[in-house]
Amino acid sequence: MADMFELMLALDLRDELSAGELTELRWHLGAGPQPETFRIVTEFPVVVDDEDGEFVIEDHPEPLLGQQGGGYKVGGALVSVLLRLQDPGQEGWALTSRQEIHPDDFERTGELLSWLAAKASERHRGSGGEVHLGWIRFYEERLPVPLVVRDGAVVWPS
Repeated sequence: MADMFELMLALDLRDELSAGELTELRWHLGAGPQPETFRIVTEFPVVVDDEDGEFVIEDHPEPLLGQQGGGYKVGGALVSVLLRLQDPGQEGWALTSRQEIHPDDFERTGELLSWLAAKASERHRGSGGEVHLGWIRFYEERLPVPLVVRDGAVVWPS
């Protein structure tokens, strides 16, 4: 049995992203080149075997929401899109992403999602201060549950 989840983000971001933040966000979405400097998620630790067969931790940056194509376990398409809002009265960015995520990636992806929550427009904020980013569901479940950031941390399913 696989421990795979469907992650669905649908949110608007305020119009206050720096050029560096936009570059890094586009890279995380699989829509741009890797930035020279990471400011949002700064470490990508991976355990590998060195030449002596010892386990070492190396930094291997990879986009966290950059999967494109058909879903492995959840079916449908895996995509990420970031669009500039152009309508009168709307300033900022619209972000939609549908990805597959394993619980081993919750912590690292949570760093990016917490950053997104801090940049989300007010319409995504609940009365208790939580930020609603989208939905998440275990691949065998039919119904998703809200994906929320509360007190700066993602509330992952248990």
